[in-house]
Amino acid sequence: MDKNILLKACNYCAYQERTHDEVRQRLKDWNVYGDEAEEIISELITENFLNEERFAKIYAGSKFRVKKWGRNKILQELKRRKLSDYCIKKGLEEIDEEEYFLVLQALLHKKLHSLRLEPNEFIRNKKAADYAMRKGFEGDLVWEILKGI
Repeated sequence: MDKNILLKACNYCAYQERTHDEVRQRLKDWNVYGDEAEEIISELITENFLNEERFAKIYAGSKFRVKKWGRNKILQELKRRKLSDYCIKKGLEEIDEEEYFLVLQALLHKKLHSLRLEPNEFIRNKKAADYAMRKGFEGDLVWEILKGI
């Protein structure tokens, strides 16, 4: 195993959380394949530079808090990154139920405010609901909140 490549991989993982797949892809970019790549990934896991559960928790928590994404969108993105169901479940557990509801409520209030010039209430609600669902919030929860507003 090339120590320089291992050091580069350590720095790559130390910069921000990564998935095994991202590291595997970066190693390919550095022309490291097969057993050598797997050996480096194994070493990164052993040295705790690479931890997919930690990645999922940080990713889900930050996308929810910073970008106001809903569970569906976060779930979709974690699956796209080829994380295990266990890691995805752990990541989604980072989202507090009460905070989730409040964020969705605030998001809908803000969207409805921006649509206040729309004279038809049904169209206004539909546009707000579509917006929230595109951000990954569950349709039944969106409509439940809209009925209460």
